[in-house]
Amino acid sequence: MSLKISASNNFMHKPLVKYLIVAGIFLLPIAIFGQNPLPKFSFGVEEATSPNDFVMTMQIVFLITILSLAPSILIMMTSFTRIVIVFHFLRSALATQTVPSNQILIGLALFTTVFIMKPVITEINDAALQPYIKEEITQQEAMDIAVVPIKAFMLKQTREHDLSLFIELQNSGQPSSPDELSMFTVIPAFIICELKTAFQIGFLLYLPMMAIDMIVASVLLSMGMMMLPPVMISMPFKLLLFVLVDGWYLVVESLVKGFG
Repeated sequence: MSLKISASNNFMHKPLVKYLIVAGIFLLPIAIFGQNPLPKFSFGVEEATSPNDFVMTMQIVFLITILSLAPSILIMMTSFTRIVIVFHFLRSALATQTVPSNQILIGLALFTTVFIMKPVITEINDAALQPYIKEEITQQEAMDIAVVPIKAFMLKQTREHDLSLFIELQNSGQPSSPDELSMFTVIPAFIICELKTAFQIGFLLYLPMMAIDMIVASVLLSMGMMMLPPVMISMPFKLLLFVLVDGWYLVVESLVKGFG
């Protein structure tokens, strides 16, 4: 009888404990900030007391804009697009599904991109960023100087056929030199050229893997094992071939030298 009574008392106290916990959660901030007011954050536009305040505000807005556009700049104006597409084609050709994962492929593509773009980044830092920080040049001059190495890199990888397409679509006349080309013309031409190159490399990666699939499928068909998926049997042979030829070394080497 005593056991039943104690169990009943515990059951009756469970709702009370829940109410006490909930009340404690809501009353804890009041107990902490009882003597002091709660903090308040506010954003607004106020009148600048000096021209330097306005310049600093515009610099912060400009910096936030650059940071928000940084992913697009990284993807569309560097070697990242070609590298990440080739890596995804390679994973599909090996039929390993999610191995390596997207995070690993993107991370490898990112660091490879930084390695390839290092001369361009160094030139921008030495010729544009550092003089601007030292207040030796204006912001517009820094932007004009920084665009030059990026445009030179993109033009080096872009075919004349792709440039001609966007020059004709723009209806602005044939430029006399590459320096007269606008970034709005160079960037889309560079992107479609990178896509074509990446798909060409992906096709070449698929050829040996497709040959292995066909050989394995023919062997299984000749043995009467039609219900066994050929992909399940061919994948170990693909991995073996890829490891024996040191595939990652060859792929990364070809990608990096392709931007030389």
